[in-house]
Amino acid sequence: MPGEVPQKGGHRPATTEPVIDRALALLAAFTPERPALSLTELSTTTGFPVSTVHRLTRRLLVWGALERRADGRLIIGLRLFEVASLAPRGHGLRAVAMPYLGDLAEATHQHVQLAVREQDEALLVERISHRTAARLHYRVGGHMPLHSTGSGLALLANADAAVQERVLDGPLVRQPEGTVLDPIGLRRDLADIRKQGYAVLRRDSPSPILTVAAPIWDRDDLCCAAVSVVVEAEGSSPLPLVPAVRAAARAISRDLGAPRAAGRPGS
Repeated sequence: MPGEVPQKGGHRPATTEPVIDRALALLAAFTPERPALSLTELSTTTGFPVSTVHRLTRRLLVWGALERRADGRLIIGLRLFEVASLAPRGHGLRAVAMPYLGDLAEATHQHVQLAVREQDEALLVERISHRTAARLHYRVGGHMPLHSTGSGLALLANADAAVQERVLDGPLVRQPEGTVLDPIGLRRDLADIRKQGYAVLRRDSPSPILTVAAPIWDRDDLCCAAVSVVVEAEGSSPLPLVPAVRAAARAISRDLGAPRAAGRPGS
């Protein structure tokens, strides 16, 4: 078979998959729903033999990418958090944005979020939440669809044309509601967001919420992130939130060195 090499004694054929790919596949097996896994569960999830899982996890434990709980199950290690904190698009942006996110949270007493685009999804890198704010579906460190979240729409509207076309050509289903979106209508919405400088999204599930989001610009005049406020939809209007969200986005853009921070649509 292609990709296999002959083995003596009837042993399992050796895989040509690089070790690093297998190690990354092990790490990717952990999810919010499965934060702790046994060797057997890792083998079942990845399809790797238990012997391979044992060998790889031993190295990941030594390095600190994994940790072992008292019950023997494996969890993600703090070493990965240390490495992730060095990512410029996460940590550097977060360091600049945090004072403004804090001010916005104090002013609104709601959820304030910071997200970046990662390929064709939005990645939530920070959230400040008031204790009485509504329950949200997405977690910090989790991915959100560009086409059906407030932050995602702000990022998508200001992404390059190739990204927009890939998303518009893909399955446009709003999750978790399962509503199918019209690509023509979404294209119009993206044009409106670019023109006005902010996005507004209302959704009914898992709880009725309203999101107002605005793009953040970097020194290369590229949309590098989005800031948003999420409130309970009932009795809420986006109008009082728009100036505050826009002001926070402009201030963060200015501190990032954006050449036209104050000259964007909606400023």
